Amino acid sequence: MSPVYSLVVPIYNEEAVLPLLLRRLDALMDALDAPAEAILVDDGSADASPIVLEAKARGDSRYRFIRLSRNFGHQVAITTGMARAAGRAVIVMDADLQDPPEVVLDMVAKWKEGVQVVYAERLTREGESRFKRMTADLFYRLLGGLSEVDIPRNVGDFRLVDRQALDAFLAMPERDRFVRGMFAWIGFRQAVVKFHRPPRAAGETKYSLAKMLRLAASGVVSFSDAPLRLALWAGLAISSLAILYGLWVIAMWTMNADFARGWSSIAVLVTFLGGANMLMTGVLGVYVGRIYSEVKRRPLYVVEREAGFAAPAAESAGRGEAAARRA
Repeated sequence: MSPVYSLVVPIYNEEAVLPLLLRRLDALMDALDAPAEAILVDDGSADASPIVLEAKARGDSRYRFIRLSRNFGHQVAITTGMARAAGRAVIVMDADLQDPPEVVLDMVAKWKEGVQVVYAERLTREGESRFKRMTADLFYRLLGGLSEVDIPRNVGDFRLVDRQALDAFLAMPERDRFVRGMFAWIGFRQAVVKFHRPPRAAGETKYSLAKMLRLAASGVVSFSDAPLRLALWAGLAISSLAILYGLWVIAMWTMNADFARGWSSIAVLVTFLGGANMLMTGVLGVYVGRIYSEVKRRPLYVVEREAGFAAPAAESAGRGEAAARRA
């Protein structure tokens, strides 16, 4: 019987939490009112996670296992699982149990009311440092101000997606994926379920500061051209100030002013203008780099092996359109 619900769980070095995770997924699928499947995507783990996951998929027909050939990143792992999901409602959740599986029942209730995208908003974030909470709030405020798309605050990738919305998502071809922004962009009828986010059940977070910064940069660049416009206006402002300063120097020269003491200010101006030029060039370089990444047309991910599926998948997944056709 085809599943109605598909649970997509990206996993990276989570062997400590897997026994508890699998028990709670079992309980969740037993509590759902229709057949369900769980797609466990191992994103190139270096611990025993893939061994545990593959054994579960081979021993329980409700489970599917996908092992990627290396660590492609959380957003790509999510896309991998959703591209293989067979359900009419697809739920994405993290493996660390900070996305409580029991909240899925509330999401399903919203979906049955006709909502096509149900996202989970965090009321509290236990187990996270004050620095992380502050920077996360600052990022969403900044992104909300820059982006033309309304991306909800305090929302991660924990959400339920209807098949129609999922097909629209899979048809989006970009390679630098900011999943929560992409689901905000596609529209459809969306609703929120609020929950209190618990601390990790076990293990340590895999999102380092560097990874969070890369995700934040991806979100800003993917959904806003404001940095380009800022570079334009900043360049114009700096050029205007330089022209005014030049006029002032000419005026002082006509009055025979002594400029012997002005070398320090000139050095400051040259340094400032050079730094501003490098900054603007860097902003342009980020966008050009994204274009370069897109035009190479490499596969979004490569599957090393899998278990639990009726038919083997291709060794690599192409762009969004190909993923949508498979789904």
